[in-house]
Amino acid sequence: MPIITNLDVMLAKRKMSLTELSERIGITMANLSILKKGKAKAIRFTTLTAICNILECQPGDILEYKEEEPN
Repeated sequence: MPIITNLDVMLAKRKMSLTELSERIGITMANLSILKKGKAKAIRFTTLTAICNILECQPGDILEYKEEEPN
């Protein structure tokens, strides 16, 4: 998938664990883990807003587009 998630990078920069983020925004660890691993098919704007608010970042700090290489 050409959308890459950098949630783990932002968590490291903010010295925050996935558990702490989960507790602060009220989203299950399982759902955040899926997002962190890049397995999510979608993300709600409310979730993205909450993550950006807590991590004090922009959506582009978490989500990145990379073109797929031709086969």
